[in-house]
Order: sequence, then C-alpha cells, then structure tokens
Amino acid sequence: MGTSADDPKAFDEPVNVRDSVFKDVGNDAEIGVNSASASEVDRVYRKLDRRIIPALWVLYFLCAAIRSNVGLALTMNFSTGDSLGQKLGLNGHQISTGLALFYVCYVIFDFPSNLIMSKLSPHVWLSRIVFCVGVVGACHAALNAAWNFYLIRVLLGIVIAGMWPGMSYYLTLFYPPNRTGKRIGYYFTAAQVSAAVVSLVSAGFQKMNGYGGLTGFEWMFMIYGIITVIDAILLLWWLPDRPYPPGESRKLRWYYNYLPRQVPAFSTERDQKIHYEEMKKVYHAPAWTVRDLGSVMIDWRLWPLTLMYFGVVGVGIGVQNYVGLTMTTFSTKPWTRYGGLLVVGFGLGPTTPNVMTWTNEIFARRHGEVGVAAATALVSGLGNLGSVTTTYALYTGWASDAVAGPRQFRKSNIVMMGILGMSIVSSIILKLLLHFFDGNKKETEDSVERVAVEQADPK
Repeated sequence: MGTSADDPKAFDEPVNVRDSVFKDVGNDAEIGVNSASASEVDRVYRKLDRRIIPALWVLYFLCAAIRSNVGLALTMNFSTGDSLGQKLGLNGHQISTGLALFYVCYVIFDFPSNLIMSKLSPHVWLSRIVFCVGVVGACHAALNAAWNFYLIRVLLGIVIAGMWPGMSYYLTLFYPPNRTGKRIGYYFTAAQVSAAVVSLVSAGFQKMNGYGGLTGFEWMFMIYGIITVIDAILLLWWLPDRPYPPGESRKLRWYYNYLPRQVPAFSTERDQKIHYEEMKKVYHAPAWTVRDLGSVMIDWRLWPLTLMYFGVVGVGIGVQNYVGLTMTTFSTKPWTRYGGLLVVGFGLGPTTPNVMTWTNEIFARRHGEVGVAAATALVSGLGNLGSVTTTYALYTGWASDAVAGPRQFRKSNIVMMGILGMSIVSSIILKLLLHFFDGNKKETEDSVERVAVEQADPK
C-alpha cells in the first residue's frame, strides 16, 4: 500500500511528485472527486492562497523596496553632504542615465528570463531572482564613483528581469484564469505598501548616518539586501514547485540535491486530485517549441496589451520619479497637490494587475503555458520602454523643458498625457476586436478543455 497522509514519511517529498500514490490506493482515491462541491474546490484554493500569496507578497515588497531605494538615497542626509548623489558627485544627467540603464536591461532580459522559468522549476527561478536582487541591492552600499553606479544599475536590471511576469506566470500553474486576477491584485499591493513603508523607515536610516563609518543610505541598502537574501532561501523551502499529475514521478535535476526539502503543496491526496481535475490543461501542458513561441509573438492581441502597459507603467514611473518636481512646480495649495496625486494613484494603481490578468486570460486560452510565459514577459518588457522614456527623456532629461519659468515641464506633462491617452485608446480597441474576433469565448474554452482531457486520458 502507498503511504498515507497521516504517516510522517509521506511528506519526505511533495505529495504531487510521489510515485504511484494513486495507483496504489486504486479506485478509492477517485471516489467523489469528480463530484467535488464548489465549497470543496474553494477550500483547496484557499489553502493554496495561504501557501503562495504571502510568499509572493513579501517577495514583491522587498524587490520593490530595493528597486526604488535609489530615489530615497539621492536625498537622504542631503544637508550633511552624505546623499548618494553628493557622495558620488553625480549630476542630473548622470542620475537620469543610471535610472534609465536599469529599465533598458529590464526590457532586454525580461523575455528570456520568463522563458527560462517555464523550462526550469519556477520556484527555484523566482528564488534565484530574489537572491540576486538582494546581493546586488546590498552592493549599492559600496558605490564610490559614477561608473560603478551605472554598473550596479545595469546588474540590478538584469537580475530583477522576469520577476513581475514570472510571478504572474507562476500563478497560472496553480489557478485557472478566472481565479488569477484577484490573486495578482493581492500581491500587487506590496508595491504600494513598500513605497509607503520604505519612505517612513528611511527616516530611521538617516539617523544612522555615520555609524560604523557608513552613511544612512549605505545602511539602508545593506540591511534590505541581507533581508532579501534570507527571504530567497526561505522561498526555496516554502513555495511549491509546478504541480505534477497524481502517480507521475518527477525527474529531479541535479540542483535538487542542494535545495531545502519542500513543504508539500497539498496536505491530502484528495486535495491534490481535486486540483488535478480543475487544472488538467496545466498538468498536461505539452513542451513548447520555437514555432509555438513565434505564434505568440505574431498574435495581434499582444500589441494592444503592450501599448496599454507602456502608458500605464511609463506614466506611473514618471510620476514616481518626478513627483517632487511636479508638486512644487504646478500648485501652491496642498489640497490641489495631494488631491491630484491621489487621482493619479487611484487610476494607475489597479491598471497594472488588470493588464497582466487580461494577458493571462487571453493567451492561456489560446497558446497554453508558453503563451502565458512569453506574453506576460513581452508585455512587461516592451511596456517598460515607457519607463525608459519618462525616466530619461522627460522632465530633467529634456533640457529646454526644464528651464525655470511658468511653462517649466509643460511639454513633459503633455507627453505624459498623450502616452496615457494611447493606453486608453488601446484598451478600447482591444475590447472591440476581442468582441468581434473572439466572440464565441465558450466554444474556445470548451475546445481547449477537450484537448486537455484527451491529453490527460489518451485512449
């Protein structure tokens, strides 16, 4: 007989990779699975929520903090001459160049990073991203010249690439399209909370200026980096690997010998079987080829989504990087300043997870696993060209527009509004095209499910 769920030895490795479990228990494991109630199915996903969502939330919180800490470092302890810009002797153009280099590398490496993740163990790849972000983040504490400021921003862009689309792809391995949107929204709040918390905590780091011969921003980068490295190691143990069909063994790669033993994704065999029945399409996803990848890249649905993301992220990053300038330039009344900022935040905040959810739903249904991995990476990567534009080309990067006066930054603001308008038009066009060309959604979903069942139960 197979080991039972109550036997401690049953958890020597994840339930979903043990050999012949369901073959041993025979038909007993099948009893009632196909007739699982909606409440039972919801219970399985709630268990997955408790396992996955907090881990992704902390992951995103820490990586977002390290990514954005450079903005705080430029102003920390400015009065004593100990800010990042003062210590390295950076001028405005050098700062803009360093910020833009991060996004350029992010754009270039986002796509290949997500494709590699689809071939390897996703939880290992996510942990690798977090570990490298922590190490590179801590290295910010050793900066001493403009050239290594450029270098460290390039390295950070390379190692963090694939994080955001990777988390979105990871969710599609455990949740059907109709359940992923809410989960993306759950962990997306980490970025907003991170921005608020990191700004408040930076006041404490400023008071540490001079301790141990380090400036306040050096303490900040080093401590966040160490915490992030620790989190990366914990993720190897806590995050479940991709699910495998009941009774199917996993061919373990060599690096598993050096990894912490995982907590199983499912605590009972029935939970695993219920999830299997819900997610057959994921369990039996065929290996993708270059031809499959090409079909994703030429799918017209990809480009309206990319334009939407371009505008949303570009404007969001532009506002984030230059909020101090815009607030002090255009209004003297506090309510006008903060009210306008809140309107921008409330409008842009929910849009990013919505775009990624829409991408998952469209491409999972049409292209399967490779569609989700490739499309989310392309939308995120190419869309972040908007960040490069607003970081490097606008405001202080646009010399004629930065001249002090009543029209200072007017052109940059007009460009920002135009970019956002492009996103709005793209969303409307995509909605209309999907209505006319993909109107019979039910037929498409039934076709995909039928193929999944045939792959799962070949005759």
